[in-house]
Amino acid sequence: MLTPIAIRLTKGADLKHSIANIVAEHNIQAGTIASCVGCLSNINLRLAGANETLSANAQFEIVSVMGTLTPEHQHIHISLADKDGQVWGGHLLEGNIVETTAELIIHHYENLTFSREHDEDTGYTELVIKQ
Repeated sequence: MLTPIAIRLTKGADLKHSIANIVAEHNIQAGTIASCVGCLSNINLRLAGANETLSANAQFEIVSVMGTLTPEHQHIHISLADKDGQVWGGHLLEGNIVETTAELIIHHYENLTFSREHDEDTGYTELVIKQ
């Protein structure tokens, strides 16, 4: 069974912390981000294949957010556009601060359990899905 959770985050909210709090509050064992629109004033992203982070303070429109949500870990990617239309993207970290609003919809899959386990082939913890 699929249960949607819709929430509006307001100015000053940390997007990553807010999502983690929603996962805990709703006891989400398996979830995904269906939609997120709004804007951020600060961004903090881990770039693809990098250990460094990309941080900036300016207004950014959220272009897309997608992620797989488990109780222990929220694996989230975000794309943002700056005032010139340049798109920035990467792994969502703490420190992505809502400027005015962020309208967030999460899908909670009550018949599934998501977890993460180390995968020898990739060297990362990867998604494990159970019915």
